[in-house]
Amino acid sequence: MPPDDPTLDDERSYLATSRAALAVMRAKTGSLEIASADPVNTEFLKQAIWRRMKELEDDPDVPLFFGRLDYLEPAPETFHIGRRHVNDEAGEPLVVDWRAEISVPFYRASKTEPMGVGTRRRFGFTHGEMTAFEDEDLTSSDAVEEHSDILDAEIERPRSGPMRDIVATIQPEQDVIVRAGVEQTICVQGAPGTGKTAVGLHRAAYLLYAYRDQLSRAGVLVVGPNASFLRYIGDVLPALGEIEAKQTTVEEMVARVKIAGPGPAPVDVLKGDARMAEVLHRAVWSGIQLPKDSLVVPRGSHRWRVPAYEAEELVTELRTRGIRYGAGRGMLPQRLAHAVLLRMEAAGDSPDDRVQDAVARSRPVKQYAEALWPAVDPVKLLFRLFTDAALLAEHADGVLTEEEQKLLLWEKAPRSAGAARWSVADATLIDEIADLVDRTPSLGHVVLDEAQDLSAMQLRAVGRRCSTGSMTVLGDIAQGTTPWATPSWDEALTHLGKSGAHTEELTAGFRVPGQVIEYAARLLPQIAPHLTPPTAVRRARGELTITRVADSLAAAVTTVAEVSERPGSIGLIVPDALVADTRKALQDKGITFAVLGDEEDVETHLDVVPASLAKGLEFDHVVLLEPAAIVAGEADERTGLRRLYVCLTRAVTSLAVLHAEDLPTVLTT
Repeated sequence: MPPDDPTLDDERSYLATSRAALAVMRAKTGSLEIASADPVNTEFLKQAIWRRMKELEDDPDVPLFFGRLDYLEPAPETFHIGRRHVNDEAGEPLVVDWRAEISVPFYRASKTEPMGVGTRRRFGFTHGEMTAFEDEDLTSSDAVEEHSDILDAEIERPRSGPMRDIVATIQPEQDVIVRAGVEQTICVQGAPGTGKTAVGLHRAAYLLYAYRDQLSRAGVLVVGPNASFLRYIGDVLPALGEIEAKQTTVEEMVARVKIAGPGPAPVDVLKGDARMAEVLHRAVWSGIQLPKDSLVVPRGSHRWRVPAYEAEELVTELRTRGIRYGAGRGMLPQRLAHAVLLRMEAAGDSPDDRVQDAVARSRPVKQYAEALWPAVDPVKLLFRLFTDAALLAEHADGVLTEEEQKLLLWEKAPRSAGAARWSVADATLIDEIADLVDRTPSLGHVVLDEAQDLSAMQLRAVGRRCSTGSMTVLGDIAQGTTPWATPSWDEALTHLGKSGAHTEELTAGFRVPGQVIEYAARLLPQIAPHLTPPTAVRRARGELTITRVADSLAAAVTTVAEVSERPGSIGLIVPDALVADTRKALQDKGITFAVLGDEEDVETHLDVVPASLAKGLEFDHVVLLEPAAIVAGEADERTGLRRLYVCLTRAVTSLAVLHAEDLPTVLTT
């Protein structure tokens, strides 16, 4: 587009005006004075101002707005659509937040359903500078939808660094998911490149905008598969002005003990089985004892007695109320004290609530209640189960087979619970016990990504953190790469406590090139035959090369050097067993890189990606080594082929497959 185009000049001027107005909004916020004698209120107001200042930060490399709507109905009006709301000093909107209701037609309007809009305008940017615009006439009688070159360019633009937002390119089917109400739990089955992760994050941003009061109190949590993934997506919500959502992994979420690492796969599979919930439930509640003796409470010159049968009735009543173990334990002393008060009243006294509280806190009542309803330490209880065969057999009877029980028992018992080497699966069981004792607080909304890789017990752990809230569940059954991966979304949603939730399937790939997705889809008949194969909607087919080499590491070094001349990020995906050798080969050639998963994992042009950490990431250019070794690195062939499917679908522009070993048969037919 000519740089002196008058319309483009007008829009650039409008952009400059909007940026200046945003700076004024931020300056006004920063100049606010806090006048409060209450230090708590002062601190609260300071935090509120700080959050507002963060929301109003302006990044000159990120477009303040990316589109415009020219409404015809109900009245002619023009709105610029951007990442956040900007108004002038009179309060008139200069930029409308993409989440506002008036912005919906930017994503959903069509010639068959213009939604009151006459023209939709998209803007092209390079490093924050407006370079082009493109108008789409929605009133045209020609029903053929126009193709947007700007939209294609934005989708295919080379990436570097972490994931960024997709507010300028959200598609209609994605927007429906993003704007679903806060009361809805939605499961998104998304093929590679369909933007399911971005959709989940943008839904979180939308909900924080549309239901801010509710979710600011209740909280929003994003759960990802690993720390590298969270770093990759970490800038998306702040770029949209949302800094209140927390991010974590399942491992961090359940880490009530120090986690040493994974256990043997067969053991972890069993520990992740939903049947373990019944075993733990029995173990927790088995500690309650029925009274053999009466409760005797000396008070003044009197000795008040509660018969054993009446105390037993109180215990039984509490057990059948459906409350948590800890709640019942806290209520029992009050119940016993109330029984004492009834006897006082029958004797002519007039005790009040203060007397009942004093009786409940008295040593005889506390000791009696403790003997009937003892405290449960989740860590110590699980330690006892895994070291005491008789205790485990008692609680697993009819639930687990004898062989399964033997599998759970430690061959060599640690000296104590504190000395035990706990796995993630163990920590998840401890979290389950803790919830049986005291209810886990519920958040307002949880975004769970790569959900297909979680065990039933891990899904339960996530689900109880939004027992009264809603969820956005994201994943791809074909990318299930753990031995305990869920076989279906119906089953996963049941374990999450969200059975009956709506499931959306995204199959249109906007990021993965056609050649790459078609090559990877050869694996689907073996790894997920029931899924609809993904289709690439991009006009660019991308680049795919498959090369047999004598030395794949040497070839990788050469290929990476060649690809480095091109713009965009590079991911060198290797079998986990080759990470050390790959590191050495690159260091010997003086090539700068980072290895994902390292503590010093930093942003670089080239990332060495262990196959086990590739999920959820994307790179402009991918160099993939030894597909057969990636498959062989897993416990079984189907899991290995699923891992390979993940690795093959990380490329946005080009994929180079290098192999010295024979390719898996399914890729050669």
